[in-house]
Amino acid sequence: MNSIWIGSMTTSLCTALGALPALLFTNVTHRGKDILLSFTAGIMVSASTYGLIPSALKLSNLAVLAAGILLGALFLTIMELLIPHEDPGHALVPKRNGSNSVLFVSAMALHNLPEGLSVGVSYGSSDHDLGAIVAISIGLQNIPEGFLTALFLITHGIRRRIALLLAALTGCIELLFGWIGYQFSGNFMVLVPYGLAFAAGAMLFVVYKELIPESHGDGNERASTFAFIIGLLCMICVTDLLK
Repeated sequence: MNSIWIGSMTTSLCTALGALPALLFTNVTHRGKDILLSFTAGIMVSASTYGLIPSALKLSNLAVLAAGILLGALFLTIMELLIPHEDPGHALVPKRNGSNSVLFVSAMALHNLPEGLSVGVSYGSSDHDLGAIVAISIGLQNIPEGFLTALFLITHGIRRRIALLLAALTGCIELLFGWIGYQFSGNFMVLVPYGLAFAAGAMLFVVYKELIPESHGDGNERASTFAFIIGLLCMICVTDLLK
């Protein structure tokens, strides 16, 4: 029982640890903001298409994958309709658009939910080494994710301490659902691929609806494009090293 708490706590703390360097970024220029947002988009697309989607396919089939992705995108679409929302602007100073921040944090939180379940289910499986492997893999991925979450919030006018707290809270979801997954590992195993696909759909929605439009339109498209590609390649390298 102690091992599941240690594993889940480690993955959660990695998110907060990754968010700490974002506190050093103050007075980010508009060009720098566009580049960082595009880098964020590349990380999220890579995590979805190179990590979550293949994992969901291994555990299920194409129908489950498609259903989960569409449900994730639909969920955030409904959330966007319910939250007073402005399309991303391109002013030099980022708008304090709370709805953009809520959507982004929601996507990252939803992304962490199936990861927490995966850690718990892995510790509850018959393979005693699987839990530690999954926890370490997810924890290492959470470091750049925590940084990007906090950085996105800071560039959108959220106070740095609040951004750090919100980023850390998205990681705490893994602690809660890690314990839930461990307690009901046999029952939740069938839901894990749906959850992974759901998280992928939510992340892809945020990338295409929020991050890419906001990083384009101000003359920084070329730099943003290369930042997107670099972010994508960085996450692919991290994922590949963990295999």
